[in-house]
Amino acid sequence: MEKKRLIIIDSNALLHRSFHALPPLTTKSGQETGAVYGYLLTLFKAINDLKPEYVVACFDTKMPTFRHEMFKDYKAQRPATPQGIISQIPIAKEVLEAFKIPVFAKEGVEADDLIATICKLTGKDAEIYIVSGDLDNTQLVSEDIKVYTLGKGIKDTVIYDINKVRERFGVEPEQMVDFKALTGDVSDNIPGVEGIGKKTAAEIIQRYGDIKNLYSELSTDTAVLKPKVKEALKKNKESALMSRDLAQMKNDVGIDFKIDDCKFGGFDQKQVQDIFYKLEFNSLINKIKNFS
Repeated sequence: MEKKRLIIIDSNALLHRSFHALPPLTTKSGQETGAVYGYLLTLFKAINDLKPEYVVACFDTKMPTFRHEMFKDYKAQRPATPQGIISQIPIAKEVLEAFKIPVFAKEGVEADDLIATICKLTGKDAEIYIVSGDLDNTQLVSEDIKVYTLGKGIKDTVIYDINKVRERFGVEPEQMVDFKALTGDVSDNIPGVEGIGKKTAAEIIQRYGDIKNLYSELSTDTAVLKPKVKEALKKNKESALMSRDLAQMKNDVGIDFKIDDCKFGGFDQKQVQDIFYKLEFNSLINKIKNFS
């Protein structure tokens, strides 16, 4: 039996990437729209490329998450989200509503956790493509789950399957949390282990499998590592373990998700056209006919 195909949109990541990748766009009334325009260009390309039967969107909320409770400096170094992005989030949701694409957001968790939960709830029933502006979701990649992300610009896209994750990072997708536990993540202010870069982290994970085994070997002093690396790992054990917890996506968020609610198509073309006219997305109007 052929599997259903589901697209999950990592909305905030895609809006951020689009906002910074495209020149500013504004309507005659002064409303910025560039992030939504780029978001739609990527979504339309993904729909054309992947031909999904189902589409769902996930968003972050403004509220702190359980990761902020775990580590008060989580994402602390990030500059404030530009007002131009904040003002476009409701517009993106309005467009999604017109397309009858369900939207999920929940206080206390991130869009990534909702995506991980949807992947788990869907199980093996569907082939899933996560459409995102970054590579955080690569830890979810499996035989049934791939990440469809942007390359150098908005039009250039890359699909991360198991082999592509191995090729890029040198580890298996399920080892990405251990990889991040060692390297950290500058964008999320996950500390990792000071002095451990990506190449060294990949070599360590390849050798020991995960950081639990690594620290088990370190505790009995049987780990075969350079003295400097060994010292850094021992000194930063707490940071590494916390970093792993921060990087691990939560896949048991309480949401009412049913894949059949995400069936794509059957939307009111006029309603979408009216929104596009309002946003002055005239070049996108003809594309709508391909999707209904």
